[in-house]
Amino acid sequence: MLIFSQARLVLLSVPKTGSTAYEAALAPFAAIAVSAPPELKHAPLFRYNRFFRPMVERFFEGSFDVAAVMREPVDWLGSWYRYRRRPEMAGHVNSTQKLSFDAFVAAYCAGDQPSYANVGRQAKFLEPQRNGVRVTHLFRYEDQAGLRQFLEARLGVTVAPESVNRSPVLPLNLSPESAARLRRKYADDFSLWGGIGADGTYQAQPPKPRPEDRAD
Repeated sequence: MLIFSQARLVLLSVPKTGSTAYEAALAPFAAIAVSAPPELKHAPLFRYNRFFRPMVERFFEGSFDVAAVMREPVDWLGSWYRYRRRPEMAGHVNSTQKLSFDAFVAAYCAGDQPSYANVGRQAKFLEPQRNGVRVTHLFRYEDQAGLRQFLEARLGVTVAPESVNRSPVLPLNLSPESAARLRRKYADDFSLWGGIGADGTYQAQPPKPRPEDRAD
């Protein structure tokens, strides 16, 4: 997570969307750069809202825009799958070395996900909060030019991230049945990604109601 006080901007680090590369390129220009531990570096919107926002708005006065990047859901899962197949994962409980991509997606869609498939959800990471805090600028991972243009205009610096933590290229074969099940179960993710505009605008999904908010 990067917080730019002069630009009044927070850049969330959605896992597997190139956030480490942007962190390396832009950290010198940030007032606050959260690079560790992973739970804070990759703090989702709800964690930013609860723990970071009150501090930011107190010490820098006023509200900040929040920007983030989202990856096409199948490609995002493919990045996780490839990342957990790297050689150093051999024998680890989270390794996917002995799995096909189809089996990995099936495990991700299971009611009780095994640890290697427990990678969260982008839609949940980006979910608007009940107090109105939301991601104000959302860019597709595939639109690197649009993302860089936005950041350069906002920050007033040249943005040229280098490729880091790149997963090996592997075929990602997914059966029609698995693809259909994934789209049904995680429809919010596909809908959110599909609604992102070229300028970072998008249709934010409303916060999920809490049990105590539901009428009897």
